Formats: sequence, structure tokens, C-alpha cells
Amino acid sequence: MKMIIDLSHLIENAMPVFPGDEETVLLHSKRFEKDHYNNHQLSINMHAGTHIDGPMHLTDSNVYLNELPLDNFIGEGCLLDVTGQSTIHYREEYERAIKPGQIVLLYTGHSGCFGEERYFTDYPVLTLDFAELLVRKQVKMIGMDTPSPDKHPFDIHKYLFEHRIPIAENLTNLELLVNVKSFEIIALPLHIKSDSSPARIIARLV
Repeated sequence: MKMIIDLSHLIENAMPVFPGDEETVLLHSKRFEKDHYNNHQLSINMHAGTHIDGPMHLTDSNVYLNELPLDNFIGEGCLLDVTGQSTIHYREEYERAIKPGQIVLLYTGHSGCFGEERYFTDYPVLTLDFAELLVRKQVKMIGMDTPSPDKHPFDIHKYLFEHRIPIAENLTNLELLVNVKSFEIIALPLHIKSDSSPARIIARLV
């Protein structure tokens, strides 16, 4: 049986959200002892917890995330260990590390402070030369254990979206992939008509 590593944060009531976003509310709305069945009600913005940003999020695209090919969200993974870097620059070694068409994950170690205020303010960011490498390699998707690949005015977001590269944010457990030679990423967003979507993202060792 192939080993599976969950790269997703738990969705729960009042989970941490990006400053300014609506809070997550998860209620146990019906209880068996009273209603003879259980049910839960969830109110969540599309950028809470582990999620995937689509082009509509920060561009004038009219393409909903669920309209992107499912193939974008499943594929061979590539992990880059960028711990200790406040800015993630292009490096020549990444030319060899990243194969065309992969899903690239950036392990920064920042998920260790998920739930703290600094998680959303003091995170590593990508440079344009690194983003250009991703476009050149025609990666399917980029993912990271941070809330964003950049900060206002979010030019890296927009550049990647212009080239139809979705962005998976708020990953966790990436340290478990550091010494793994080969793995597959399965990162399916909800089949929902929206700019972005929460996702259960896993790595399957192969």
C-alpha cells in the first residue's frame, strides 16, 4: 500500500484566516440525541485554511477554478527545501530539480507558526525570476506552507495567474517530504463555481 501524507490543515470553527477575511464558522447544527440525526453547517471563505487560488482571484479572468482541467491538480511532485530564506530567488540548481509539468512545493517551515499573528505578516515571498522559472517549466501548480507567494500589490500572484498556474496556499507537513525521492500530488478543489476553493491536498509516495 502506498504511503499517503496529508498536507492540509484541519477545517474547524474559528480557524485562522488572512486578516480582513471572513471568519470560519462550523456548527454542529443537528444532534442525534435531540434531532435523531447529526448534521453540520459550514460558513467559510474560499481562502481559509489549505486552499487553491485560481486566476479569477486577482485578475479580470472570468474562468472559475472548477473550469480548469482536473489534470492541473494531479501530478508528479517536486519539493524544494527553501527553509531559512525570507526571499526565494531563482537558483540554477532549480533548473535541474524541476521537471516540466510537475507540481512544485516550497517547504519554508513557516507552517510551524500557523495560528500565530506573524503567520500572516512575516512570511517568505517569491521573486519574479523564480516565478519566471515556474512558467518556463510549465508547472501545473505551485504550492507552499505560507499564506501567499507575495505581498501587496501581489504581482507574483498575478503573473502566475496570467500563465494559468494555480497557487496552493497554507500547506502543512511538507517536512515529511524532504527526503522523499518520488511522490504524486493530488490537490482537488471543490467542484464549486468560485475564484478559489478549499482543498484536501495529499502527497502519495510512489
